[in-house]
Amino acid sequence: MMERYSMITEKNPREILLLRGSGCKWRRCSFCDYHLDFSKDEEANFRLNEAELAKVSGRFGALEVINSGSFCDLDEKTVNRILSVCGEKKIRRIHIECHWRDRDTLAAIRQRFREEGIEVIVKMGVETFDAAFREEVLRKGMEYALPEEIARYAQEVCLLFGISGQTADSMKKDVETGLRYFNRVCINLMTENTTLVSPDPEVIRIFLRDVYPVYKDEERVDILLENTDFGVGGNGTNE
Repeated sequence: MMERYSMITEKNPREILLLRGSGCKWRRCSFCDYHLDFSKDEEANFRLNEAELAKVSGRFGALEVINSGSFCDLDEKTVNRILSVCGEKKIRRIHIECHWRDRDTLAAIRQRFREEGIEVIVKMGVETFDAAFREEVLRKGMEYALPEEIARYAQEVCLLFGISGQTADSMKKDVETGLRYFNRVCINLMTENTTLVSPDPEVIRIFLRDVYPVYKDEERVDILLENTDFGVGGNGTNE
């Protein structure tokens, strides 16, 4: 079952939607099958997205919109509906996703929402700041970009832990780098999915013992022990 609407009521309260678009254009990350949630049928996507957008209440004045790719992969009717819902519900901050390869689309998106009085916060899936591990093992397609380069485009990052080769020190270094350059860090633990990359139980044990206690109460760090902890998603996908 794929849940697509939820509320996050503790750290950084906001409503969150998992919408559907044309899908990630990269689709080469070794660990990710999130891109399987897509359709090339724009009308079908819009009908699905419109139904989920109808659930938005505006309770927190903030909305996070995620999809299996970048915000620019959503159809135009869906984007227009997001804008109208934000206006109707007095939402003044929207969090969106963007892959590094789509970063040049962000300026126009920010301007479009700014004209309606809405601030755009960009979250980017970095997974790790160890560029060699990120590109050679995870195959993120981020061109060995440095944290300061990424921070020119994104205000928040996602990290992925629980994979063979990671250590307590490497995971802590990733979190500290994220907190140094970005407003927020979202930690995801690797879960079983349809890819050949599997979670490493020993790395997860080390994370829970040595890393989780350090950051679990940090206001700027979200930790998803399960990939559905935000109340959306399903089917074992990792992004």
